[in-house]
Amino acid sequence: MTKLNLQLRITILITALSVLFISIFTFIQLRNHIERLNAYNNYRARVGTIIVKTTLEMMTKNLPSEDTLPNIFQAAVESFGREGVVDKISIISMDGIVLATNDSLMQELGESKEEIGIYSRLASENPDGSWFNSTINPNTRSIDIYIPLYAGTNSKYIAKLSFSTANIVKATKDILIPLILTAVAVMIGNLILGYVLSKTVVKPIEDLNKATKEIASGNLDLRVSINTNDEIQELGDTLNLMTMALKRMKETAENANPLTKLPGNNIIRREVERQIKSGNKFVAIHADLDNFKAYNDRYGIAKGDDIIKFTSRVLENSVKSKGNPHDFIGHEGGDDFFLITTPDKANAVAENIMSEFDSNIKKFYSEEDIAAGCIQETDRRGQMVKFPIMTISLAGVTNVHRSISSYGELTNIAVGVKHKVKMDPKSSFLVDRRK
Repeated sequence: MTKLNLQLRITILITALSVLFISIFTFIQLRNHIERLNAYNNYRARVGTIIVKTTLEMMTKNLPSEDTLPNIFQAAVESFGREGVVDKISIISMDGIVLATNDSLMQELGESKEEIGIYSRLASENPDGSWFNSTINPNTRSIDIYIPLYAGTNSKYIAKLSFSTANIVKATKDILIPLILTAVAVMIGNLILGYVLSKTVVKPIEDLNKATKEIASGNLDLRVSINTNDEIQELGDTLNLMTMALKRMKETAENANPLTKLPGNNIIRREVERQIKSGNKFVAIHADLDNFKAYNDRYGIAKGDDIIKFTSRVLENSVKSKGNPHDFIGHEGGDDFFLITTPDKANAVAENIMSEFDSNIKKFYSEEDIAAGCIQETDRRGQMVKFPIMTISLAGVTNVHRSISSYGELTNIAVGVKHKVKMDPKSSFLVDRRK
């Protein structure tokens, strides 16, 4: 099945609706106009019939001789036609002789037994009797009315009156011509509208569709430029924002630590440099586990990985409950973590990390080691060495007291702070406050 594009479907829809509207409008206009003309023609026929019958009966009343009737009838016929009382009128005797007429065809024939036959048929179809009988003549497009006339004692004549209905045909043509012109104008308008839609609606949508396919194929550097100042432009801007977000997510995923899924070193470096460049005041906290190697050697790498994942959850929970919505957490590798928060939140976040870590770390040790309060392992010289239950050291570096110009400078400062904080046998937090 052939697929219609959006522009063609819109143009077809508008054209179909326009044609439907014009058709309905034309039908209503024609019907109303024809009804008015029919009412007018019927009214004219009734009035004209009354005038003709009344006038002829008065003219033929008490005539001394019927020999004068043809002249009287002809004068009346000419008068009726001249005054517009009736379009055509013929007076015919019952034996079919045309006594008077303004119908050129009747004048040529001189007689018309056919009209007497029509009158007789109409009269027989109306047994109740009527002072006139009428019929519609489709050949001549007229209303034909037959009136019986009495003159003298018993002589009988028929007056045939014809009222043209050609005005209905003419009026129909007069209405159809402008309506056809209107329909043509609408069609031309639809073509123009289709072109405008192509430029303002369809083309931008096609660009968005093409861009979406390219983005789906992996081109996250693509950006669309739509300047329609409407919802389509807004959609294009949203697509650009989505693409940038996807690119950041892709970069984060590519640099994420496979164990904790937290951003790795490249993202950590980028975030620190972003904070420095933006001029934000921050506290960068380097988190390091104490005695982790001894635990890893005793319990194995799998258990060590559990400790790493546990630590990442502790940091995430603490930042979520005590930090800011956009605080950053990264995993440099091994047991080294990195987070960035604001100076006003740093102490609360650090305290929560140490409290949650110390409260739950013993769950990862055996009852024997918990009872002993340490891990006992032999060193390379074969001597028994005690390693306390793990603690966490938090080394903070801030630009509140002095400026920091680069990620490298920050890490250099953090090394010295971490060396000092690890001297405390308990979980502890130290921030470098040197100016």
